[in-house]
Amino acid sequence: MQVIKVAVFFLVSLLTEIAMAFEWQGSHSSNPVVTTELGDLEGTVSQVRGSEQIIYEYLGVPFAKPPLGPLRFSAPQPPELWTGIRDASQPPAICLQNLDQYMALFPALAVPPNPLISEDCLYLNIYTPAEPKQELQLPVMVWIHGGALMIGGASQYDGSALAAYENVVVVVIQYRVGYMGFLSTGDENCSGNWGLLDQVAALQWIQKHIKNFGGDPDSVTIFGESAGGCSVSALVLSPLSSGLFHKAISESGVILIPGIVTENIDPVKKKVANLTTCDDSDSGLFIQCLRQKTEEELLNVARSFKFGISPITIDGVVLPRPIEELIKAQSFQQVPYLIGVNNYEFGGLLANAYCPPGWSDGMTKEMAISVLNEIIIPPECGVKEAYEYIYEEYVGNVTDPVRIRDLSLKMIGDLFFVKPSLMIANIHRNAGLPVYFYEFQYRSKIYDDIRPSFVKADHTDEIRFVFGACFWNGTLQFKEPSNTEDDQLCKVLMAYWANFARNGNPNGDGLESWPLYNDGEQYMALNLKQSSGRGLKKEKMTFLIEKLPELMKEHKKNTEVHMDL
Repeated sequence: MQVIKVAVFFLVSLLTEIAMAFEWQGSHSSNPVVTTELGDLEGTVSQVRGSEQIIYEYLGVPFAKPPLGPLRFSAPQPPELWTGIRDASQPPAICLQNLDQYMALFPALAVPPNPLISEDCLYLNIYTPAEPKQELQLPVMVWIHGGALMIGGASQYDGSALAAYENVVVVVIQYRVGYMGFLSTGDENCSGNWGLLDQVAALQWIQKHIKNFGGDPDSVTIFGESAGGCSVSALVLSPLSSGLFHKAISESGVILIPGIVTENIDPVKKKVANLTTCDDSDSGLFIQCLRQKTEEELLNVARSFKFGISPITIDGVVLPRPIEELIKAQSFQQVPYLIGVNNYEFGGLLANAYCPPGWSDGMTKEMAISVLNEIIIPPECGVKEAYEYIYEEYVGNVTDPVRIRDLSLKMIGDLFFVKPSLMIANIHRNAGLPVYFYEFQYRSKIYDDIRPSFVKADHTDEIRFVFGACFWNGTLQFKEPSNTEDDQLCKVLMAYWANFARNGNPNGDGLESWPLYNDGEQYMALNLKQSSGRGLKKEKMTFLIEKLPELMKEHKKNTEVHMDL
């Protein structure tokens, strides 16, 4: 009798395991459905190259009401509930912007042509590992896209590989860009920074609902590149984001980048007024007029803007005080911070956007200064002498156009990216917070046909590796196939970033040790072989941060004496 009982027990156990196996397999063969407080969502199933991990994708998930009509130029409102099962299999429309500029953002990326464009764009995409018994909640990594706060969208990124290889939940958010996201009248009628408020709203949604997708709301890392990195830096400073995230990563962009924050709201406001024939003399009537325009009229305005930063303002809400005051008072989130730059930030992508035609064949001093005037600080700010000092430091008496080009591009990259990033690193380090710094140095062969050979790790290059794009298996692909070297570096960067998201420390088994950025200013050089260094561009940074202000102070003093005479 005992033998029969044992046999029956094992038979039942075996049948149960078989049934569970078929049930789980069946769940992978059909689309996943998740239940939230807002309603049910039906996603899709995907798998990336080199991994057996199944990924559930939920695309176009609303985190706010559509910002239409009276909600234009207003803070985002919570999303409405829906009935039935909502389809979450299609990417969301991108926010109003210049489509040509959007398509040029990643020249090596085979972006699906003619994406949908709409004001109704406050959505996010979620990529989460599928597990039969997911008892532990996973770290959440929230990506904020770049594009000068003027262009970009969630569907230029695929979080499936990062989620699959590193067992994290990846969320890619959208926010209003350009004048639709950052127009300000300087008063209560349109205080501005709507795009940043969208980001806050997305983080609030994640706190409420990410558990339903296997994510841990108490382990949220925000990360972004370029304007996305600046957004991360702004959120670190904003009291509105308190408790909404726990680690931060800024890639090639921080809040101290020249021109990212402005006190002069008139240029954008006046241009919008002229293009829409809305009188801006009364701010209330001006915004009321804009809210009555058609979407096509507003899109035409967005198309008319030349590519450049759509600046953040000190609105008294997201940023209650000037940046310098917030930093001085150490009024920022006390979180671990990973910050870095690429070693040729002002190379192919940005040089094509800002430099005069023929720049890649060689440059003159006048060409270099004209680029500084356009993107660093406008000439009316009276910084001609500063540019002369900077040019002398970097280029000196060099006359060869090719050499001037190389030195000038380094000069602009240092001013625009390296100096601000290191300053933010120093500020957080001095506050006693964990900081890790990197310089990405690798140039992939996939860029050989689309970029000058002298440009090494260009602006945006690291994104491909952070997201593990080498292993993407969906509609979003790079035009050239990956190789073994790229594959390995993809795995390394995904591991570093995900380790930081898990532990506030990028280090882990099998990885080269990444030191803390402390008084020795240690950083990690990220290439096919990783190595640590000290004092990135120390001599140039000492000049820009310490010596240049002294030179300008002396110049001002001498000028005042001369005027008195």
